[in-house]
Amino acid sequence: MRHFDTKQLTLAAILAAVYAALTLCLPSYTPIQIRLSEALTVLPFLFPAATPGVIVGCFVANLLSPYGVIDVVCGTLATALAALLTARMPSKWLAPLPPVLCNAAIVGGMQAWYEAGFGPNFPALYAMNAFTVGLGELVSCYGLGLVILTVLPRIPYLRGRMAPQRL
Repeated sequence: MRHFDTKQLTLAAILAAVYAALTLCLPSYTPIQIRLSEALTVLPFLFPAATPGVIVGCFVANLLSPYGVIDVVCGTLATALAALLTARMPSKWLAPLPPVLCNAAIVGGMQAWYEAGFGPNFPALYAMNAFTVGLGELVSCYGLGLVILTVLPRIPYLRGRMAPQRL
């Protein structure tokens, strides 16, 4: 298990707070979820401490979700899986892909179940919800997230805090 120092724990806490605040303060529980906060899910590619930060931020934000406990579990699971996979991506161009795919598959399924259960309408609702959630993630993670992955390594102060293989 990896141990974080005080600076890394502080980064994780700040990211958790920023993720939760962006999710809760901006309209984000809509059919096409273009969440500004989801752009932060690419940060585990650069910073190991970002993984627990975005997971905790998602958990806190989903505590107030209109979908209830199911979103706390499924939404947080989707973000956790996406963050862990993002940290292992070989290039910045692939780093936004896990959040897009994980959220489309898991959150799309959660929304379809919430709307209709596992009845005869579930497959059609799942396809539609997976598409719309995936589209919103694509905009957030590739639109803004890729900009973040390009700009942050250029900041000298942050370069010393990034995963060495990402420089």
